[in-house]
Amino acid sequence: MTHANEVRLYRREGAYIPRVAAVHDLCGYGKCSLGVAIPVLSAAGCDVCPVPTSLFSAHTKFPTWYMHDTTSMLDEYLDAWQQEGIELDAVYSGFLGAPEQVGAIQRLYAEHPKALRIVDPVMGDAGQRYPTYTPELCDAMAALVDGADLLTPNLTEASILTGIPYEGQDVDDTYVRNMMDALVEQGAKAVVLKGITHGDGLIRNFVAGQDMEMEEVSCELLPYMLHGTGDLYASALLAAIMAGQSLLESVRFASELVRDAMRVTREQPDYEVRGVSFESVLREVTALVRA
Repeated sequence: MTHANEVRLYRREGAYIPRVAAVHDLCGYGKCSLGVAIPVLSAAGCDVCPVPTSLFSAHTKFPTWYMHDTTSMLDEYLDAWQQEGIELDAVYSGFLGAPEQVGAIQRLYAEHPKALRIVDPVMGDAGQRYPTYTPELCDAMAALVDGADLLTPNLTEASILTGIPYEGQDVDDTYVRNMMDALVEQGAKAVVLKGITHGDGLIRNFVAGQDMEMEEVSCELLPYMLHGTGDLYASALLAAIMAGQSLLESVRFASELVRDAMRVTREQPDYEVRGVSFESVLREVTALVRA
């Protein structure tokens, strides 16, 4: 069995700039999704190639929002990429607008077989599905588990994917292990399970995978919730991976970056709805590629 500190999903070569397809929604107001992924991955020296799965006027924590589903344009969008001979080093998927969009991701996998497959199965939180996620879309999302180089669900999403009942955030190691084993059995090569708490002021994220020991990374739990922290976490995790960090180092980096960004956010007006303020901690990301 290997340890996560021995696992490197990507090895950076010299001054090479890797290209990452970011298959996410784009939100006009409120920081999440592509609005987080593009700057964070760019700060890590990556060329971010967006594939917008939907357009939102504002994220869904606001009482009023408009969503435009981009499914109808994705085939022609990717046809143009194919004609241009686009090359990708990673495919990073998050929020999807419709079940059919899973096919667009699988097409990218087929056309770029050497690219890393990073799946953040954005479906819900705190035991509830997000309002735009139908049972059909959740079922379609499960198809991306098989073959994922890295899967990054929270406990709610892991429950939806595995069928294991959601039991809150305060769960023991046996529950965590069973959940992660089930995801590995579904075909995920490595899993980061996020958001376990025990009321002791810490938030725990676990990492495990095929022939890999389960390990825990804990970080200070701040006493407030923010929209977009999951997107920031997954983007920071991938940023560290693409900078050549080990999987364990990347999990630790993402945990600490989210904590630091949340502290900054608390000082901003309307911080509870506007989303996580990551801008002033991007220097921590750029330091990954200066080291």
